[in-house]
Amino acid sequence: MADWDDDNWLWNLIGPERLEHGDEFACHGYEGKDINSDNSVIESCKDYLSSHTNSSRWGSEPISFGVPESINNDTISSLKESGFLILGDNLETETEDFLVIQRNGGSLEKNVADIDLLESAEKDSLISIYWEARIFDLKVREDKPAIEFLENQDVWYTTWGEWFYHNISSSRILIESSNSTINLELPENHDSSWEVPGSLVIITEAVVSNVEYAEGENFPSLNVDSKSLKEGWRLTEEGIIISISPGDEVVIHLEQNLSFTYSPLKTFNDLHHSVTVVGHHVKNLHEWASDFYDSPLRFTWLIERPAALEMDWRLPIIAIAVLIATPLTIKWLVARDKTIRQL
Repeated sequence: MADWDDDNWLWNLIGPERLEHGDEFACHGYEGKDINSDNSVIESCKDYLSSHTNSSRWGSEPISFGVPESINNDTISSLKESGFLILGDNLETETEDFLVIQRNGGSLEKNVADIDLLESAEKDSLISIYWEARIFDLKVREDKPAIEFLENQDVWYTTWGEWFYHNISSSRILIESSNSTINLELPENHDSSWEVPGSLVIITEAVVSNVEYAEGENFPSLNVDSKSLKEGWRLTEEGIIISISPGDEVVIHLEQNLSFTYSPLKTFNDLHHSVTVVGHHVKNLHEWASDFYDSPLRFTWLIERPAALEMDWRLPIIAIAVLIATPLTIKWLVARDKTIRQL
C-alpha cells in the first residue's frame, strides 16, 4: 500500500469523549481505495481502527463496515473472515450473511434534510441518517432545524452495533417466578465480542415493591425520558420495563402473587423508535464531530484511513534556492543602493 496518515483525534481528546458519549467507531476502508478491487483494505482498516481505539463502550472489536452500493463475492468473504456483522448503508447487493442497515433517514446536510421523512418513522424501527462534514474541499453545513427536531424526539439514540446486540440480548433474557418474585438473568454470550444490555417489558397488575440485584444491592432506576442505553427499571401503566447487562441476575419483588406476561423490547425504554447518525468517510474526527459536541445524538462513525499528503519533490529544491537567493539579493540591493547614493 501507499503511505498513509493517522487521524490522531481517534485517541486524543475527541475519540475518548465520543466513546464515553456512546458513539461507535466502525470501518469504511482507506481513502481512495475500492474494497472490491483490494480486499486487503478490509482487514487493514480493522487493524488501523483497533490499534487506536475501542469500537464501542460495549466492546473493543469493530463489527460494522460501510460498504459501496455493490460488493462482490470475494468482498463478502473477506468481510466475514474479518469478523464484520453489520453492513451499510446504501447496499444494493443481496446478502444473508450480515445485518444490512439501509440509509432511511435522509441526510443532516443543510437544505437536504427531510423532516417529513423523520416524522414518519415506524414504531421500533432504526432510522439511519447520513452525515459527511467535508466533500473534497467543500465544508458541508449541518441542518440545524433537523438536528433540533431529532434532539427533541422521544427516541432511542443509538448506533448500528448497539442496536444489533441489544436485540440479541433482549431475546436471551431468562425469566422465572416464585411466589411473589420474578427472577431475571442475562447469561454472558461467549460468542459475542460486545456486552450490551437487553430489555424486557413485564405486564402485570401486581404492585412492585423493590427491584434488586441477586446479591441484594438496589437495581438502578430509569427515567421515562432516558434516551441512551443503560441498566435500570421503571414502572409503566401496565407493569415494568427493565434493562439488564450480560452476566447480571435481577430480582423483582411484588406485593402480590399475580400472573404476568413478558416480551423482549426491540427499542430501549420502549421509546417509539431508534435513531443513529452515520458519519461517512471520517478522516478527521474533530472536523466531522465539531458541530455535535453538545448534542445528545449518537453517531456511528465510519472511519476511513486518510492518505498521506504527497510531497512534491520540487518544493525542497525551491526552498533551498530561496534560502540561497535571499541573502544574495539583499546584498546586491544594499550594494546598488550604496552606489546610487555615491553618484
